[in-house]
Amino acid sequence: MKEWLKNNWFILGLLAAVFFAWLFPDPGARGGMLQSENTTRLGVVLIFFFQGLTLSPAAIKSGLMQWRLHVFVQAFIFLIIPLAALAMILASYPVLSQDLRTGFFFLAVLPTTIATSVAYTFMTRGNVAGAVFNSSLANVAGILITPLWVSVWLQAGGVSLPLGQLLLDISMLLLAPLLVGQLLRPLTYRLVDALKKPFSITSSLIILFIVYAAFCNSWKDGIWEQEGAVAALIAGAGSVVFLALVLGLVVLGIRLFHFDHQNAMAALFCAPQKTMAAGVPMANLIFEHHPALGLILLPLMFYHLLQLLVGGVLVSRINAARQ
Repeated sequence: MKEWLKNNWFILGLLAAVFFAWLFPDPGARGGMLQSENTTRLGVVLIFFFQGLTLSPAAIKSGLMQWRLHVFVQAFIFLIIPLAALAMILASYPVLSQDLRTGFFFLAVLPTTIATSVAYTFMTRGNVAGAVFNSSLANVAGILITPLWVSVWLQAGGVSLPLGQLLLDISMLLLAPLLVGQLLRPLTYRLVDALKKPFSITSSLIILFIVYAAFCNSWKDGIWEQEGAVAALIAGAGSVVFLALVLGLVVLGIRLFHFDHQNAMAALFCAPQKTMAAGVPMANLIFEHHPALGLILLPLMFYHLLQLLVGGVLVSRINAARQ
């Protein structure tokens, strides 16, 4: 039980953040005691500063030459998965509310994870350097690509997004701290590498606070009185369907590209995953004044949980099949 809690504390923390937002929405809402409109922005800066400090340029450089893998993974992350999401949204249009449609599309245009995709690739004896390169490249590129996709989505629905100001904010709050972290890494890498776990835990705690603040605002604005538990059930079921669709497309693509085992594992664990570490801060910036931010985050929260569980099962089955 102790080991299970140690491995799954973040998932339990997400549930606790939503529960405490329901119990105590006032402190975390806009204008509340915790000043979440300011503290969440500071948290975003810290998360991306930590990412810049911990990214290893040497590991990224060693993965540069696998161009077929890079094209495959980046095309899936930023083109094929968003198009698959559009198809699913159109197919389930009467079922999904507008906020959940936005949530699923936002989920689809996010970059991949870094830690989890690299860890699963390593555990299945895949191309770790390729996984590090692609996950790092996607997270840097996503700082610009994700808001552009969201802008197109919102404009198609008749909602304008101040893209210039948003990109400036994102550059200052996400890209700048990441670059500062990278610039400081050569001077601090020994200390930083020794403190990777505390940095990771701190980033996770910041994400939990941002989720708490988002749901506090949703409770205060009465969004859940309109949507209720039905929205959570629909978001959960939709996430199961979407992950199955994405994994099916990735496996089909791996077979068409005839990847060897190492590159196949990097593709399998990089292409379908979506980052909560970058996704929650980006949602907090892009939908900063949206009253239904909590609803928009629901698909990402469910998908994050599912990709962890399914990834663990895949690792076990792949390793068992190769013994």
